Amino acid sequence: MTPSRYMEGDGNHTSVAMFVLLGLSDDKELQLILFPVFLGIYLVTLTWNLGLIILIRLDFHLQTPMYFFLSFLSFIDVCYSSSIVPRMLADFLKDEKTISLMACATQYFVVAWMAMAECCLLAAMAYDRYVAIGSPLQYSAIMAPGLCQRMVAGVCGSGFLSSLVQTSLCFHLYYCGPNIIRHFFCDIPQIMTLSCSDPFISQLILFLAAVFVGFGSFLLILLSYGFIAASILKISSLQGCAKALNTCTSHLATVTLFYGTALSVYTHHSSSHTTEQDKVLSVFYVILIPMLNPLIYSLRNKEIKEALRRVIKKVAS
Repeated sequence: MTPSRYMEGDGNHTSVAMFVLLGLSDDKELQLILFPVFLGIYLVTLTWNLGLIILIRLDFHLQTPMYFFLSFLSFIDVCYSSSIVPRMLADFLKDEKTISLMACATQYFVVAWMAMAECCLLAAMAYDRYVAIGSPLQYSAIMAPGLCQRMVAGVCGSGFLSSLVQTSLCFHLYYCGPNIIRHFFCDIPQIMTLSCSDPFISQLILFLAAVFVGFGSFLLILLSYGFIAASILKISSLQGCAKALNTCTSHLATVTLFYGTALSVYTHHSSSHTTEQDKVLSVFYVILIPMLNPLIYSLRNKEIKEALRRVIKKVAS
């Protein structure tokens, strides 16, 4: 690497202009094998999520708050996956996996925005399930379209502000080298270790922002399911209990996958995981989960299956 290509300065102070992403592996043959695998995963992610969004838009029976939130979850997953996978696929075919400071900041901003927005959206979806089970007769009145739209706007705004704070703090630090990111995308833990300035204050504020949005949303989810459990216990029939629980299983699976992998990646002690283990967990967190979410919500969902049949029949006729 020629230093002038990756550094810029005035002779006395040199700053990093480019970062180098190590990627999933430095084995060229393995990269060529991984390329079609991740291309297939990305195409499936786009197909399932965009297909679900279109289906919810086309079928009148799916014009409910739950499916409104679900369509927005699919939109988030498309943006989330698209902020990482296309560049990762291109890097599989490159010898030098470089990314500019601005491109790195932009990628992280989008990734953090979508991740924080998904945290908040999962909390909104948990509240929706609580209202549906706890107050079924008032459900339509409480979860009116105006409230749902304001909740989604709040989800977007919270994710945007949290991501803006995180990105500004991280990339406001001084980077003078080394410039090698031991990951396949720009992620704050790997980037901040490269800083030549003291990152303590930035790390503290980043931690507080993550706790406020991420763990705050998780706390709301736990509270919602506490109220859901209390409501289910009041149902006298086993059939009624089973039906109420069945409406929550998909959301619970999504929350478990999302928070389980996110906590594994970002809250472990540095000595308990290797860089390679972090990469594997991150693949599941940022690439596989956006593919699995629409499958989780559709696999045992009779309403979505019936809506798909109606749409196919309508198109065929």
